[in-house]
Amino acid sequence: MRYIPVIFGVVLFIYGLIDCIRSESTDVRSLPKPVWILVIVLLPLVGVILWLFLGRPHYAAAGEPATRRPLRSGTARFTAPDDDPAFLRNLEVARAHKAEADRLRKLRAELDAREAKLREQHPKDETQH
Repeated sequence: MRYIPVIFGVVLFIYGLIDCIRSESTDVRSLPKPVWILVIVLLPLVGVILWLFLGRPHYAAAGEPATRRPLRSGTARFTAPDDDPAFLRNLEVARAHKAEADRLRKLRAELDAREAKLREQHPKDETQH
């Protein structure tokens, strides 16, 4: 029973260190990545807790599509599609294209109906041509 906190601390330390090492340097928050590694190694439990709350990158939630958006020169950050101006612009363009296609389909149906009505009214004109 007394070994459970020690095992938990070791597992947390290993998880935090591996998570820090595997993170992209451009996504790490607060301090540079090498400094975070030193903090985790020198202050094992406190360093991991600080890493998890202050340094770990924010990732998109599970099942949520993520896009990359430049933050400043040379760095990028994940954003949700509804926060991405390019995605929203493309969505609006797609809606406009669909509305235009629906309008053209309706006009084509009206034109076909008028042509059919004219053919019914003037059946002789079609046989003469």
